[in-house]
Amino acid sequence: MFSAVEINSSFYKPHRASTFARWAASVPAEFKFSVKLAKAITHEKRLVGTAGDLDEFLRRVEPLGDKLACLLVQLPPSLSFDAPLVRQFFISLRQRLDRDIALEARNATWFTPSADRMLVKYRIARVAADPACVPDAASPGGWSGVAYYRWHGSPRMYYSSYDAAALGALAARINEARRSAGAAWCIFDNTASGAATSNALGLRALLAGSSADGD
Repeated sequence: MFSAVEINSSFYKPHRASTFARWAASVPAEFKFSVKLAKAITHEKRLVGTAGDLDEFLRRVEPLGDKLACLLVQLPPSLSFDAPLVRQFFISLRQRLDRDIALEARNATWFTPSADRMLVKYRIARVAADPACVPDAASPGGWSGVAYYRWHGSPRMYYSSYDAAALGALAARINEARRSAGAAWCIFDNTASGAATSNALGLRALLAGSSADGD
């Protein structure tokens, strides 16, 4: 049905390497995974002293092989941009992983030129989120090699479904991102009322239609 999925459960608890191996074996060769980094790293340790945790997390994820296309790093709203800390974490992460990385920042201090420059330096894309914590959070930022949209439901997060107009506008943005970045992700997180699947199917139909029209 779909060509990619975001593994969100890896944020909440560690999975066995055999679980990732089973998932990799259950999908077509061209299928891609995005995996969400553990909250123990982002929310509990808050990026501090996480080298060993990164090693263990990536060891478990390794059986995905080439199907691991992107790592999602979601930060807590209380975590502000601290340049020395962030630089150290990004260096540590990049030493271990040569894949696309998308970061969902949820503190206003991340939406500045200095933060953006650091994201570009370490080839990390900033997620475009809805609802957006600040206006700039609605658009992709940082490294432009990949565009990553995470739509959580609006006006009621995790519940609200998106209407046809919103999906149409999103499809246009994704088509533009595909032309400029080459890779684009869109994850619907409005799962509480079951809206995510219908929204994803609606968006896929719009994207397929625009491709057929030569857009």
